[in-house]
Amino acid sequence: MGGDHAPDAILRGCVDALSLIGQDDTLVLLGPEDLINEYLDEHGIKDPRLVIEHCSQVIDMGASPIEAVRGLADSTIVKMSVLGSKKADVRCDAVISAGNTGACVAAGQMNMRRLPGVHRPGIAVTIPAFHGPVVLCDAGANPEPRASHLWQYGVMAEVYARKVLHIESPRVGVMNIGSEESKGSGLARETAELLRNTPNLNFIGYVEGRDFFAGATDVVVTDGFVGNTVLKMAEGLAKSLFQAIAQEIFDTDPELALKFEPIVKQIYKKNDYHEHGGAPLLGLNGVMMIAHGSSESRTITNAIRNTLEYVNTHVNDAIIARLETLESATQGEPA
Repeated sequence: MGGDHAPDAILRGCVDALSLIGQDDTLVLLGPEDLINEYLDEHGIKDPRLVIEHCSQVIDMGASPIEAVRGLADSTIVKMSVLGSKKADVRCDAVISAGNTGACVAAGQMNMRRLPGVHRPGIAVTIPAFHGPVVLCDAGANPEPRASHLWQYGVMAEVYARKVLHIESPRVGVMNIGSEESKGSGLARETAELLRNTPNLNFIGYVEGRDFFAGATDVVVTDGFVGNTVLKMAEGLAKSLFQAIAQEIFDTDPELALKFEPIVKQIYKKNDYHEHGGAPLLGLNGVMMIAHGSSESRTITNAIRNTLEYVNTHVNDAIIARLETLESATQGEPA
């Protein structure tokens, strides 16, 4: 029930994803039972792998996350987080939502809890760039972190980049206003020091905003406020640039525009967030994928595909093992 195009786009994305899952797998659809059945009947869809979990409440996109999670126990997001928790009688291996991000984070922490040793979960968004994908963490879960939180984001996002994006030795950088060691806030300098002293981590130092798309790094660590701002600005800039280029070519030569259209579409596809589907909330004791609020059906299909990769590559187990070997790196640092 989450997102600008719900419920039709979400349901269509789930139906299209049936070709990606095994015959013994199950897709659980959370929402009003009558509404979901109406959609499936209207489109002639009958598949035993689709299971409906009735929910009588929905958390609005503008609702206060903590209050909504505590007050709307029968909402889709709350029940989703329970299904994704260890305490569920019939547990889901992963949960996905395009709904209220703050509510997803709050419900995830309340019901799914955190992985052993993790201080605060962080959203790891994969941003397409010319030289390859870049993982940004955090993209909005924790706007006021401590250095120990950001250090863990760097460690967890590095594991994610290795396991899911198959980057052999991900370069990790801290977002800053300059590359010089003397620049930036105390938080940035403290985080950089922790990452610099982390064994077997390819830490490259500070990265500026312009380095993000220049192929300088594979993982960017920052607080949730800056990360979310960068993410949305990049999305808006990319869309605006593509529109401007297409319009300029059309105004110059309409026939040339027709020749360039397939190329422009191919470039746009490579740089389209819909292709990546969603972003994992790293650090949860379970798997939660948070999809964009403007998710289309293909966004959800791709989110399911990427979630399967996350589960099948055992990212959480790798994060636990990595943090266990690095306990001494944050000795004395408060959680």
